[in-house]
Amino acid sequence: MLCFFVLLIIYLETVYRLWLFRELSSGYFFAVIFALSAGTAIYIIISAFPVKKAKIISIVAAFLITLIYGVQLIYYCIFRTPLSLISIGGAGDAMQFWDIAVEAILKNIVAVLLLFVPAVLLLLYRERITFRERKPLELSLVLAFCVMSYSGSIACVTLTGDGPASPNTLYFEAFSPELSVYNLGVFTTMRLDVERLVAGALQEAMLDRFYAEADDPGTEDNGSYEDVDSPMPTDGMPDGTTEGQDDPAGPDNVPEAGTDIGQADPEEATEPMKPYNVMDIDFEALMASGQDDPLYPMHKYFSSVEPTPTNEYTGMFRGCNLIMFTAEGFSPYAVSPELTPTLYRMINEGFVFKNFYTPVWWVSTSDGEYVACTGLIPKGGVWSMARSGSNYMPFAMGNQLRNLGYLTKAYHNHTYTYYKRDVSHPNLGYDYKGVGNGLEVRKSWPESDLEMIEVTVDEYIDHQPFHAYYMTVSGHMNYNFYGNQMASKNREYVEHLPYSDASKAYIACNLELEFAMKALMDRLEAAGIAENTVIVLSADHYPYGLPKENIDELAGHEVEPNFELYKNHLIIYKKGMDPVIVDKPCESLDIIPTISNLFGLEYDSRLLMGEDILSSAPPLVIFSNRSWITDRAMYDSTKNKVTFTDGTEKDDEYVKKISRIVADKFKYSARILETDYYGKVLKPVKQQEVSGD
Repeated sequence: MLCFFVLLIIYLETVYRLWLFRELSSGYFFAVIFALSAGTAIYIIISAFPVKKAKIISIVAAFLITLIYGVQLIYYCIFRTPLSLISIGGAGDAMQFWDIAVEAILKNIVAVLLLFVPAVLLLLYRERITFRERKPLELSLVLAFCVMSYSGSIACVTLTGDGPASPNTLYFEAFSPELSVYNLGVFTTMRLDVERLVAGALQEAMLDRFYAEADDPGTEDNGSYEDVDSPMPTDGMPDGTTEGQDDPAGPDNVPEAGTDIGQADPEEATEPMKPYNVMDIDFEALMASGQDDPLYPMHKYFSSVEPTPTNEYTGMFRGCNLIMFTAEGFSPYAVSPELTPTLYRMINEGFVFKNFYTPVWWVSTSDGEYVACTGLIPKGGVWSMARSGSNYMPFAMGNQLRNLGYLTKAYHNHTYTYYKRDVSHPNLGYDYKGVGNGLEVRKSWPESDLEMIEVTVDEYIDHQPFHAYYMTVSGHMNYNFYGNQMASKNREYVEHLPYSDASKAYIACNLELEFAMKALMDRLEAAGIAENTVIVLSADHYPYGLPKENIDELAGHEVEPNFELYKNHLIIYKKGMDPVIVDKPCESLDIIPTISNLFGLEYDSRLLMGEDILSSAPPLVIFSNRSWITDRAMYDSTKNKVTFTDGTEKDDEYVKKISRIVADKFKYSARILETDYYGKVLKPVKQQEVSGD
């Protein structure tokens, strides 16, 4: 049985890889060598039981391990990312989409059946299995083999170096489930997930204890969230300027129509540096508590981050209303001037982002919302948005604008508790409604975005200034005409298109978003406030429920899978504004700092992982697998390949520098979530309760 469990794990890893990745790759080597110790450990545990029980436990263990691989395979087929253990806690909510899981199983039934072959054979030939009690010496030798094989595996891992996607980095430093599965294997990734989950809980408990025993060090003179008018110490600014100096911002300084703010013109390098988007945080005082403070490394890191300067767009939308959308499964393939004229106009008559990306993260829509609403990178293995519900989140637009007297509302046209939005969204500063706690829409799957707009606009349109946030659902998979009621409802509009049914269904269900946007704009026009209301819309993720061949069909060519697949639209639009062309690479992380700057809000750009797209800060697009894009290069972590776009042939130091920046952003964004860093550093004033209607 020792050999059986070792070979079982190797077999399962092989089927998983060949089915999903169509190759074994170098990571298969590590999956195999770690299988030696994993299979041996399982055998040792089973051997501790009496012979008769051990036989039964062996069969149960074989099926359980196989089931885990099967779940991981189906989950990846649906969400294009591995399943983390924390997400198992949301299985109850996920069962609402059982039909999607069933369809995925049927589509991948060959792989599922192949996975279960060894376990079924073990069951069928169970009578031939012979178990006998092992003598202490035999078990000692088996244990020694387990330890030696594990040690050998670790030694091999350490030899891979410290590259951003090396097995060594993934094992000891960075937790990236997608890369870890590819480079270390499913079993090892899940083990590391458990270890980090436990370690994170212990670390959080220790941090709570530290701050329970002593006052927060260095915060006596630290400015609160509202105390942001004091000048930043001059030694904190790269150019020695102080906050508020030489402020060119304001509506009167908006550039002319068609302004291109792509790459900076070298001839403009002599332009005086502008003030910065910072708050009055005395990091020197915070660090005075010494390295015993668990937050010391964070203080040191954030004090070294260069803030983004204000610019000619700062305050452009000051005082305007804001309606913000995270659109389920939205992509460029859903937009056309004929079928979606409202969306098309907003995309092309506001800020026109030519190189905007929507990376997919680990917890699907919830992580997509977290990125767009907080400007932070989600933590792998955690429901980051739900976890943030107990933290101070001052830079969420709901909290920023509510503090300025805005009415702040949030809506979701599906179950209000899904992804624990009932915990997270009120904490972001919203009076939140979903289906089940006040939002009434007709029961269907998916629900109608148009209906959501129709039943909610009256709650805020006569209460200026206001900020409304919507998480839509009409664009949700599956994309067909028999299980997707929005696609079925709008089928007549797409029947003439020269596409397959899945592609037509995708466009059809997204038409509901178009109808919702048109209805919204009509109401704003009727109220006479369209020219004083900013619309911001981004996707939660690309439509991963649409097969790749259908995406290629809609694109008219084979879409490159590591970068182009995530290219998307970002809408920042106000009626009457002049179009502004933005060529800079940018992403969902950049939304919060960008609109914070546009609204002239006080925020600290050093404490966010994204940046103001409209500033002169160099661009950086970060993907969940630690690939990245800058104005100079594109780094594909899955292939460890760099493509320079500025004519450079090779610059290893530049690649190392950017990869280090990316690694730090992952690390310290997770630490913000784990430690409630904003709450400890910004010394928040007590938030008022969000009143209901």
